[in-house]
Amino acid sequence: MMDQGLPRIRIAVVFGGRSAEHAVSCVSAGSVLMAIDRDRYDVVPIGISRGGKWVLATDDPEKLAITGDHLPEVEEAGAAVVLSGDPTARGLTVHEPGKLPLQLGEVDVVFPLLHGPYGEDGTLQGLLELAGVPYVGSGVFASAAAMDKGHMKALLRAAGLPGVPYAVVTPREWVSDPAAVRETVAGLGFPVFVKPARAGSSVGITKVNGPADLDEAIETARSHDPRVVVEAAVEGREIECGVLEGLDGGPPEASVPAEVVVGGDHEFYDFAAKYLPDEGTELVVPADLPEDVTDEVRELACRAFDVLSCEGLARVDFFVTRDGTVLVNEVNTMPGFTPVSMFPLMWKASGLDYPALVDRLVQTALRRPSGLR
Repeated sequence: MMDQGLPRIRIAVVFGGRSAEHAVSCVSAGSVLMAIDRDRYDVVPIGISRGGKWVLATDDPEKLAITGDHLPEVEEAGAAVVLSGDPTARGLTVHEPGKLPLQLGEVDVVFPLLHGPYGEDGTLQGLLELAGVPYVGSGVFASAAAMDKGHMKALLRAAGLPGVPYAVVTPREWVSDPAAVRETVAGLGFPVFVKPARAGSSVGITKVNGPADLDEAIETARSHDPRVVVEAAVEGREIECGVLEGLDGGPPEASVPAEVVVGGDHEFYDFAAKYLPDEGTELVVPADLPEDVTDEVRELACRAFDVLSCEGLARVDFFVTRDGTVLVNEVNTMPGFTPVSMFPLMWKASGLDYPALVDRLVQTALRRPSGLR
């Protein structure tokens, strides 16, 4: 227990957001709120509605859980919260109609449990940098680069990391010359996966088995993001690995890898397979891999973390082909923290349980200076 003479660290847990991953963010926040040490931390839960309004939110984890088919959501009815961009203030202000603004005081650190655009993509990180408030996770550049799958893959490829063949479809290309886009995608070979460039949790993804279904898949992805990434399908195992920023400035550390085994009627690891119960998906932690493949996955995960200048944490996703070739697919700078999410499960299997993981992330953020570093 914390020394009673010491003030508790004030942490703002921010969740929800404007992206299609709003509900997943709420579930992640509920898990963190349940695990965080209340003897050590004074918690201020802040929800961001789908429309972008910041409100004082519930501190009840049960209200942020998935119940049956019901997905949690931040309501706009709460008192509005404003974080000043003034680094000399670092305070939260509550605004309610007909009342004077209420100062909630300074925040020591922010845990931004937002997934997808307007939260995981460097936008919120930029606001926190302006405000001079420490926060968990990667900075502006790494967050933005990892969020856009096209730019992420280009950076990893330039650094010599093995990856999956892909193509980027920009809004201008799709409008001005769709025939050229179709030709480029055909060069990858079917089947392919068509994805929004800046989304996660398998939102907006379509597996396309032939040219006839490509246009519809691109439009589905474009309904979430005007930039689209098309990836060649890889026959192999889906492997993930967690990475944490090294202690005291040391090199990043990798967890044991884990494997996603998709069951039921799912052709790939889609939203339902990830988050809804009884969908037949199995998470194998640790993954049953040859020792040399495990070592390569962990090494590449740390290299990808460094290539993108990540901080705090990341989850790196891989394919391992039948002949043992390891391919880096994606880097997620704020992976899911739900009870069934791979990142905390991998670190638990590596000897760091959920509360200890949360504490390490917060302490890492508090030690890291804001601004250029």
